[in-house]
Amino acid sequence: MLVVIAGGHGQVARRLSRALVAQGHTVIGLIRNREHATDLQEDGARPVVLDLEAVSVDEVSQVLNGADAVVFAAGAGPGSGDARKQTVDLGAAVLLADAAELVGVRRYLQVSSMGVESVRDGATPEGVDPGFVVYLRAKLAAEEDLRRRDLDWLVVRPGRLTDEPGTGRVRLDAATGRSDVPREDVAAVLAALLERLRRNPASGRRVLELVAGEDPVEEAVTRALGA
Repeated sequence: MLVVIAGGHGQVARRLSRALVAQGHTVIGLIRNREHATDLQEDGARPVVLDLEAVSVDEVSQVLNGADAVVFAAGAGPGSGDARKQTVDLGAAVLLADAAELVGVRRYLQVSSMGVESVRDGATPEGVDPGFVVYLRAKLAAEEDLRRRDLDWLVVRPGRLTDEPGTGRVRLDAATGRSDVPREDVAAVLAALLERLRRNPASGRRVLELVAGEDPVEEAVTRALGA
């Protein structure tokens, strides 16, 4: 497969790139900062400098043309202001999906966030930092945009991300309850989901939560998506 990953220098994205390359796939990583290109090359990915906050859908579609799948793993980051959460976590996700539709890339995997349901219908959860509420609302809006599209999409909502070594065991379901999950295991699940979408596009169009658990990754994916 040729997989294009937006947010290619992110911690989950880089782990995913390495996993896909190890499986024999080709990866293009979209990055804003040219200085990150060397890191992606070391991972075996091909870096493309493309600022999703400043380009047109036609420019993005040129990069996606010929791809088999797209992964949106970008994020404005915890230090960003409210405006960038809108332009990255929502705006860039919508732009990437527009470009995927334009060139016919049907497989679209979106990394979202646990907790987005807490802000549905304009709710404001108690005790949550206002900046994080903005982030959750942007992620939820990006999910809702994707749900309306004629794509073979999957949304993954990881729990709190850690840098602990991956265990290869997770819980993947429509609702898991809140918990932690190593970034390495998130990447392994994303790679397995891409392969499942390749084999069976009908397994898409689901929103899945992901935390550490007891099921080996492949078993967890089979349980969540079916055989």
